[in-house]
Amino acid sequence: MILYDYVLSASCYKVRLMAALLGVRIEVRAVNFHPARDHKSAEMLALNPQGTLPVLVDGDLVLTQSADMLRHLARLHAPQWLGEDPRQTDRWLDFAAGLNASLGMARLHDVLGFDADIDQVRRDGITRLRIMEEVLTEQRFEGMGFLTHGAPTIADIACFPNVALAPDGGVSLDPYPSVRLWMRAIRSLPGFIEMPGIHRLHEMAPAPERAR
Repeated sequence: MILYDYVLSASCYKVRLMAALLGVRIEVRAVNFHPARDHKSAEMLALNPQGTLPVLVDGDLVLTQSADMLRHLARLHAPQWLGEDPRQTDRWLDFAAGLNASLGMARLHDVLGFDADIDQVRRDGITRLRIMEEVLTEQRFEGMGFLTHGAPTIADIACFPNVALAPDGGVSLDPYPSVRLWMRAIRSLPGFIEMPGIHRLHEMAPAPERAR
């Protein structure tokens, strides 16, 4: 299994993270997304005509959407990560795509100089963080620490990177204690790996206080 990867990409990271949590070995091939734009090279366009990253190759299967890669890894190695209700999981995967288009785009604007309506994408990202805060607070009151139930699923891994990297795009996570507790729970999972801007649990500030 080969992952064409850019180390600063949140979408690439979620696939690396999923593989690490499952204990699955993948061959990572670095692609110079910025500034060389090697994802637009003839070789990469032959794999993925859309010219995007990540790209996952497993034998004759070529996947170009990170959500499909998470599903593929879970189906092969740990079906429980698909969640108890596939429809609910799918809704969160769609939500994660919106996080990428909002918080992710704000980060690309601030870090790599991408063109964006920065005020709008930050507003959209904040709206999504407020939704997550409400959902995760309700989940905690019911004794569940993740998005869909008491155990993590691919929904959590799909949403985690762009949320954790939100400050790189000028969006603070300080107003969202339930979101921050959820991020700590993900960082606590056996096999968790880092990327630039996302560190291991021991390097984080103390946990926010739980609501009583």
